[in-house]
Amino acid sequence: MSDRTPLIDRKFASRVDWNLMRTFVDIVRAGGIGAAARRLNRQQPSISAALKRLEDHVGTALLHRTATGVEMTAAGKAMMALCEDMLESARMMPHVIAQATKRVEGFVRIQIVSGLVSPEFDEAIASYHRRNPAIHIEIRVSPWRQLLDALEQGEVEIGVGYDSSVRGSLMYEPLLVERQQLYCSRSSPYFGYRVNRLGELKDQGFVLTGEDEIEAITQLRRRYRLGTVVSGLAEDINEARRLISMGVGIGFLPTAAAASDVESGRLWPMLYADFEPAYDIFLLARAEPARDTATQLFWDEVIRRVRAQRA
Repeated sequence: MSDRTPLIDRKFASRVDWNLMRTFVDIVRAGGIGAAARRLNRQQPSISAALKRLEDHVGTALLHRTATGVEMTAAGKAMMALCEDMLESARMMPHVIAQATKRVEGFVRIQIVSGLVSPEFDEAIASYHRRNPAIHIEIRVSPWRQLLDALEQGEVEIGVGYDSSVRGSLMYEPLLVERQQLYCSRSSPYFGYRVNRLGELKDQGFVLTGEDEIEAITQLRRRYRLGTVVSGLAEDINEARRLISMGVGIGFLPTAAAASDVESGRLWPMLYADFEPAYDIFLLARAEPARDTATQLFWDEVIRRVRAQRA
């Protein structure tokens, strides 16, 4: 089909069959007309006819057929973005109406890693509760691998944590970049000094965080043989911080979680800032689940605040 000069149809919204736009999205997501027909359990000619009707409405080609399926034209890409926005608005209608009519009740189950410091996440909880006081908010704390498993198994709806890879069953929205630092207590001979060579610490007693340890930290420790002498273990950042500040051993902690103890002089950062490992902490949920209204509204509240902060 050749491109045609698009005409501005001021009555487009009243003339067009909105189901054509949903079919267009299905074609793009399926990767082709035949694949969309099979997915929708419809005949391929009816899918082709729907695409042609939509292209006739807008006055230009939206897709080009290729050997592997279809490829969006510039107009098709613009149409796809608009259609996805409309579908998202339609999906949100029952949730927003329920909130507007004060009919939102239920539970939001959230699982997070320990020691999380995120003003945007905290503000989202406060704002969400003000708008939806009848919703019960439950927060569980666990090591990051257990958090991911709980999400995949449907034990919780929303998670905040780390992942060393990408699981196809989950959605990932970057929440913050967390940094870790190696700390010692006031009683340590290293208090007040920066370490240039990590290898010199291999015989120091170490406080480990077990299953809660980030893989970047595990790799760093193994490279320099840190933690071969284990003097403490706590699978919770706050308890690991307690052990380190009490002089049980040195250990890695998120810088935000340790900030108050550093300021008060109970902990000392042993590494130069350039050596601090950094990694993403994500807002997590199952991909395309049938979320209830309470959960969907909380997800949208956090996303809105995080994206506004980035902007």
